[in-house]
Amino acid sequence: MMMVVSCGSQSQIFRELQDTYGLEPGLSEQDAAAGIKEALIKGTNLGVDLVSVTDGYFGNEEIRIPFPPDAREIESTLRNIGLDKKVDEVIRSINRAAEMAAGEARPVFISAITGMTVTDALEIVRGADNAATLYLQRSTSAQLIEAFHPIISSALERVDATRYWDDVVNTYNMLPFIKKMNPDLAGYVTDKAIEGLFSIIAKEELKIRHDPLARTTELLKKVFGSHQ
Repeated sequence: MMMVVSCGSQSQIFRELQDTYGLEPGLSEQDAAAGIKEALIKGTNLGVDLVSVTDGYFGNEEIRIPFPPDAREIESTLRNIGLDKKVDEVIRSINRAAEMAAGEARPVFISAITGMTVTDALEIVRGADNAATLYLQRSTSAQLIEAFHPIISSALERVDATRYWDDVVNTYNMLPFIKKMNPDLAGYVTDKAIEGLFSIIAKEELKIRHDPLARTTELLKKVFGSHQ
């Protein structure tokens, strides 16, 4: 977690922001904190909206969840013997499971954002282009795993991913002269779903910081208007 600093340091951070980024006159520390919270809520909502729909993961090459890396040997072996369809069914279904679970991130993010201190928010304003995303990763990853994993497990069943996966693994394990495998599919999909979500949120944060058109409220314009 981010180190807590004293009120004096908080004021010093704010003065640095005013000097460095030319924040609007009359903008208070509380305004700046409210602005970064508003930006975070906007970015996380957009991120969740983008991935929690059909093809939110599967249709996006940057975050599409591939075959588990520790099972790539299974994938290549089955493709080599003409079982591409079985492998493709696994990939499509695990992405569908991630899409079904992604909506659960929204309340976890909102809780972390509303609990943010003024100092945390000011540090984020003056931080790197992905400072807000990194803050959320530190603050919410454990909760997201806890929230996502059971939903991913259930979704894998609903979209037949478990059946496809078992079919692929069993087919592979029946081949001669191979080392039998059965990686943790639910754990893998959970991790990749969260990783992909943060990737999308980082892009939304970058837009708000550098694209004036992405600052859709007066408060965002005040906080980020001169912060280029």
